[in-house]
Amino acid sequence: MMMERYRLDYLDQLESEAIHIFREVAGQFERPALLFSGGKDSITLVHLALKAFRPGKFPFPLVHIDTGHNFPEALQFRDDLVNSIGEKLIVRKVEDTIREKKLTEQKLFGEKVVADSFS
Repeated sequence: MMMERYRLDYLDQLESEAIHIFREVAGQFERPALLFSGGKDSITLVHLALKAFRPGKFPFPLVHIDTGHNFPEALQFRDDLVNSIGEKLIVRKVEDTIREKKLTEQKLFGEKVVADSFS
């Protein structure tokens, strides 16, 4: 009886490598986080994290930087997804940071840039 050789196709290999990287990061860094915008790339990373760490919890939170330019449906999807998988989500808003740090717009060579008002 001839033994068949097990072989991963290319996508399975990429998935396996990504899962390995997730586990390596979780094992080697003190406070990793997964940036999560709610877009297709972020959703794919969450799916890979589920494969890497289930049935346990993620060893890191999901972090969303809210630019204020998201559709309400995208934010609802983000919240629904996070609730359905039972993971921690940290949301920080760009506008809050601008206000708290007292950042202002300044002109630099004719272009608008955001700069610290204390500089």
